[in-house]
Amino acid sequence: MATKNELVTNETCPAQALLKSLSGKWKPEIFRLAVDGTLRFSSLLRQSEGANKQTLAVALKELEVVGLLQKNVIKQKPLHIEYVLTEKGQSLIPVFKQLERFGQGI
Repeated sequence: MATKNELVTNETCPAQALLKSLSGKWKPEIFRLAVDGTLRFSSLLRQSEGANKQTLAVALKELEVVGLLQKNVIKQKPLHIEYVLTEKGQSLIPVFKQLERFGQGI
């Protein structure tokens, strides 16, 4: 897993670093679901057909490391974790919407 600094220093183009941080089977889907609101791991696992706990956990962690998702531990019984888009993640919503529109024309 690459750290935020590795993503910045290893890429020659900022867009390339962003695309790499969002690449993978589950990260675009996680991002799309996070646009609609807070994510809980268990509901994300149910909504992502074919995903397993480990792959989702890795994808969530990588999105957190690059600063697109924030992990919040809710210390109520039962203890649970929620993920929300950060300000940086929210700034990418128009980009994703444009990509969706472009993808519909293909």
